Amino acid sequence: MSTDTTAVAPERADGPADDAELPYRYNAVLAAQIEDRWQERWEREGTFHAPNPSGPWADPSGAAGDKVYLLDMFPYPSGSGLHVGHPLGFIGTDVLGRYLRMTGRTVLHAMGFDAFGLPAEQYAVQTGTHPRKTTEENIQRYKAQLRRLGLGHDERRSVATTDVEFYRWTQWIFLQIYNSWYDEEQRKARPIAELEAEFAGGRRRTPDGRGWNELTSVEQRRIVDSHRLAYISEAPVNWCPGLGTVLANEEVTADGRSERGNFPVFRRNLKQWMMRITAYADRLAADLDRLDWPDSVKAMQRNWIGRSEGAQVRFPVSGADTPIEVFTTRPDTLFGATYMVLAPEHPLVGEIVPDAWPANVDARWTGGAATPGEAVAGYRSAAARKSELDRQENREKTGVFTGAYATNPVNGQAIPVFVADYVLMGYGTGAIMAVPAQDQRDWDFATAFGLPIVRTVQPSEGWDGEAYTGDGPAINSANDEISLNGLGVAEAKRAITEWLAARSAGSPVVQYKLRDWLFSRQRYWGEPFPIVWDEDGLPVPLPDDQLPVELPEIDDYSPKTYDPDDADTEPEPPLSRASEWVEAELDLGTGRGPQHYRRETNTMPQWAGSCWYYIRYLDPENSERFVDSEVEQYWLGKDPSRGPSDPGGVDLYVGGVEHAVLHLLYARFWHKVLYDLGQVSSEEPFRRLFNQGYIQAFAYTDARGAYVPAEEVVEVTAADGSVGYSWKDQTVRREYGKMGKSLRNVVTPDEMCERYGADTFRLYEMSTGPMDVSRPWSTRDVVGSQRFLQRVWRNLVDERTGELRVTEEEPDETTVRLLHRAISGVHVDFAALHYNTAAAKLIELNNHLTKAYVGTGVPRSVAEPLVLMMAPLTPHVAEELWSRLGHEGSLAHGPFPLADERYLVADSVEYPIQVNGKVRSRVTVPADADTDTVKAAALADEKVAAMLGGQEPRKVIVVPGRLVNVVL
Repeated sequence: MSTDTTAVAPERADGPADDAELPYRYNAVLAAQIEDRWQERWEREGTFHAPNPSGPWADPSGAAGDKVYLLDMFPYPSGSGLHVGHPLGFIGTDVLGRYLRMTGRTVLHAMGFDAFGLPAEQYAVQTGTHPRKTTEENIQRYKAQLRRLGLGHDERRSVATTDVEFYRWTQWIFLQIYNSWYDEEQRKARPIAELEAEFAGGRRRTPDGRGWNELTSVEQRRIVDSHRLAYISEAPVNWCPGLGTVLANEEVTADGRSERGNFPVFRRNLKQWMMRITAYADRLAADLDRLDWPDSVKAMQRNWIGRSEGAQVRFPVSGADTPIEVFTTRPDTLFGATYMVLAPEHPLVGEIVPDAWPANVDARWTGGAATPGEAVAGYRSAAARKSELDRQENREKTGVFTGAYATNPVNGQAIPVFVADYVLMGYGTGAIMAVPAQDQRDWDFATAFGLPIVRTVQPSEGWDGEAYTGDGPAINSANDEISLNGLGVAEAKRAITEWLAARSAGSPVVQYKLRDWLFSRQRYWGEPFPIVWDEDGLPVPLPDDQLPVELPEIDDYSPKTYDPDDADTEPEPPLSRASEWVEAELDLGTGRGPQHYRRETNTMPQWAGSCWYYIRYLDPENSERFVDSEVEQYWLGKDPSRGPSDPGGVDLYVGGVEHAVLHLLYARFWHKVLYDLGQVSSEEPFRRLFNQGYIQAFAYTDARGAYVPAEEVVEVTAADGSVGYSWKDQTVRREYGKMGKSLRNVVTPDEMCERYGADTFRLYEMSTGPMDVSRPWSTRDVVGSQRFLQRVWRNLVDERTGELRVTEEEPDETTVRLLHRAISGVHVDFAALHYNTAAAKLIELNNHLTKAYVGTGVPRSVAEPLVLMMAPLTPHVAEELWSRLGHEGSLAHGPFPLADERYLVADSVEYPIQVNGKVRSRVTVPADADTDTVKAAALADEKVAAMLGGQEPRKVIVVPGRLVNVVL
């Protein structure tokens, strides 16, 4: 077997007796009995039920302590279940929660399931099994696995995003967003009814200046709909005809094919639901300063938001009514713009293309096509087959001339307009002014197509490169009205932006890399939208009393698929075939009685439920509101004691860094909308974020590069002593990485619990390194954690009789000092999530007890604090020992031992003695010894005295409490 998954039998530490002779020995069998018993008791007694401030779960005594809300990023319940890497964070938060309960805090810790998603739908397509059935079966398996680990969750609060009552409120929140608009002046979301009132009252102008009452009801609705935070838009998406669905960027490979099925993926515009997250870009970026998050995660979010200041410049186009608008952060280089580029998906492309090529067009610009229309159509089709990543990273620049010219507003020059795939519709306006002298991509394109290059920034002395992107004075930048020549970059930017604004040719703009959130999926297994379409083809929100909109039963869960190469097809989601559900006669309270509507057939993305599940944990049985206001205020509200900038939110959120951007950004957006609308009292969902590391393990590949089962690999030692690895008599290559099903190196917690017990598994995972660092998995090393628990058990319980080996004698002073130092250190370590060092302190204390009290029994005044300190890490065996020590109740709520300060002060200090920089000896002196006493003791040491040979040292340096350095 491979070195990391070898089954190792528990080893004895006390002689040859086997388990049959020691019926009360702590082994896997006894551990399982103890763990089952205490898990049942915790559940029966509601040990981890967290009281709410009001409602049915209120504490009758009103004696709740300071609250702490701990949260794990909830898992997707896959059919393969948990492997040992998954519970790392779950156990970590459980240890902290148990410690905090024992120190008097009221802790809310719950676990739910992010259960909508593509895997269950794919399985349904393959087998015909309803995704709800497989999802609920997987949830039950996960719950059983998590329960076996002894996690202290309040099981009453568990939710799954697929629960109809849960997604009723997901739909309700969607409607809050849909029925809102963002007021730029007030910098907050407001109800859409207030926007309608502003239009109707004349306080807000319509786009074409007509009075509100002059518009038809359809025109009014279209204007209002264009302001909503949830809206329909023609958006560039990844369309995969072979799968019949739109894919997220993460589901598309670098060569522009689907990750599942390897089908071609095309970029094209389709009508999709969007969330106007860009309205919150400034607040999302600025409020990061108020959060206790890792700096690296804050940086990733800021980079994703991508705030930049610049100018929006308008370029008139020959033969078109609409100018091309460009956002640039370098308007000072406008005099160097010698051509323009539109993204292939840009909506103006079709409008500006003429029927024929201009006279004397450069053959390099035409792509060999007879007309501009043919050239552009062929190029757009080819570009649609490339992924955004490929388009961004491809150094070879391609493109075609549209046949149209734009006018540079600063010099009146006609510059050609190209279509090229290195410009993306998802960034800026989807159009650029190309300044090849100041941008390397533009330089490459200009060089390939023979376009002019004009420097507008003076390069630094000795510059002999191509595009110059550094600072320098402006050059070649003047017309009859303005000259930028000689100005620095910042000053030139201000001057040209003011000049453009005065002539209505541009304006100062703050732009973001962040795009509005694509919120549609052509899938079955997701939340239905609470939207219907009326006879005018406009969306209509359903009233609250018609929620939830439940998924209908259908026979075929797969979307309609097409010829993989046919990019011009249209999505047909599975729900569109449920005709009786889609076509609906509904009375929406308009006073017109039942009317015919057509339901929305797209579903929400998996992100929807994960944007707010932490709120539902607070009040999951509330059928009147998504959360009671008093309950939300108690668990998530702002805390004045933390300072005026406290945004509120979950006290600690633990999860992987892979969710650093999208999930956290989306949840923050939803939460801020709910805050603006007065639905929640906190401005942010997660006060503090902690990213745990990963469990890593060896994986093995054969000659084809395919992964083979790690547990079947054997280690082979060659004649020359070198070590290799073999699987079924084939040589395999070993690699190291994240544990996962695809690498075939999975070890499950079930296996570990069966072999060693849950407490041993918990202790091993927490002992192998700091929580925020990835660590290796080695099954053979798990036995070390088991041996520690066996030694503790053996110190307190007779393995042959089961009787308690604890005395009422007072411990010696050395033991007392070690105990209180351990208590003090464990307090600090648990609070800081340093569980590996806390475990090390407990092991050190128990090792001392093993030696100091062999054959006599451990004093109770030491045994009880040791058991209490073990409880957060190994709760089952700690509860069992606490019970055997004579306590009737659970220790889950304390007491946690407190250190006596008297015993934390050392009565002696050991000084290493360096002679000419090398440690030669050590000397122990009283802790309060002065410098002269330490010096004298060091010089009197036998080894030092022998090296001195009766001579006086040249110098003696005493560093108090640290060391003595003797210089000969």
